[in-house]
Amino acid sequence: MADLLGIISANYVAVGSNVNYSKGPYVPVDAASYEGNWTGKYANNDSFSIQVSNVVGFRAKARYQSGATVKYQDVLIRDNSFKIGDSKFTLTKQGTAQIKTVMTTNGTQSLETAYAKQN
Repeated sequence: MADLLGIISANYVAVGSNVNYSKGPYVPVDAASYEGNWTGKYANNDSFSIQVSNVVGFRAKARYQSGATVKYQDVLIRDNSFKIGDSKFTLTKQGTAQIKTVMTTNGTQSLETAYAKQN
């Protein structure tokens, strides 16, 4: 049991040191850069859409849909990105965003990366 706790402790320290947290404060963003409907496709050809609305300061409302999965929540925008459900939206340039989503298939998780265009 002690060996197991030692392994867990060592990995906790190793992983914790690799996390890159933003230390800056939340700052207002340009609403037009985020608001609207964003659409794209994952590598497996599944399409998705993200609707961003009511951007005020660094707060917004976001709705993610891919197939039967629909997630809706209030989000906070920091460092050009926000999280909604199992997905992370990062504005890479005007009108283009990178979407990273954790997918679970048959009990196996994978990280899918796709790009979305603003409509």
